[in-house]
Amino acid sequence: MTEPRYPTSIGTSEATTISLLGHDLAEDLMGKVGFGELAFWLAAGRRPGAGEVRLFETVLVALADHGFTPTAIAARLTFLSAPESVQGALAAGLLGGGSRFLGVTEDTGRFLADVLADAALPGTDGEWDALARTALERQRAAKRLVPGLGHPVHKEADPRTPVILRVAKEEGVHGAHLALFEAIGRVAPEVLGRALPLNGAGVCGAALADLGLPVELLRGFALLARAAGLLGHLAEELRRPVANDIYLAVDRNAVYEP
Repeated sequence: MTEPRYPTSIGTSEATTISLLGHDLAEDLMGKVGFGELAFWLAAGRRPGAGEVRLFETVLVALADHGFTPTAIAARLTFLSAPESVQGALAAGLLGGGSRFLGVTEDTGRFLADVLADAALPGTDGEWDALARTALERQRAAKRLVPGLGHPVHKEADPRTPVILRVAKEEGVHGAHLALFEAIGRVAPEVLGRALPLNGAGVCGAALADLGLPVELLRGFALLARAAGLLGHLAEELRRPVANDIYLAVDRNAVYEP
């Protein structure tokens, strides 16, 4: 009877060797390949160039932490409740990555990819602006929000956005998604009647899409970055705990209403 086969291009192990991406893990990769490069390689199925790695890691740094967001609070409170379960605390924080926090990265990448899929690639700023204007008018007519526009804290400008755009241009990996996103920023005040900044999560989605990463996985990269931030929160919780104060602030001020 023939044994079943389960093909993979990721990794396999034998008694004395470990293979990853077609290379000997110990001899070819460890100490020679950075984690960001490896994460890109695993997802894309190809080894990135130096410029791609720089932009990818810039995105990961941009998404690692944003303060006491619900994801961080969830991780800290879970760690308070189950200090023996670091994995549970990390998972609790990651599970909170949705449409309001972290999910904007994927939502923006998908939105930009959908617009580009239905259009001829513009060649001038004016043509990019026209494409962006059409996309925004379509969203407004459908009464849908434009992902990547606006931020609850950074009302005028998100400090992450110009850095990611600059790095992409410096490394020659500024592509159609970032160009369209910039055009959306230019025409949004005219179409929507108010100025909204291009937020960092949105520009991260555009940058990841320009790197050729699947839009279906863009939230995964945001979660990869946020895992580092959440681990930092748990480490700080050990040094300077606040989770119990958060818990007591809610519990002691809970009021029963029939």
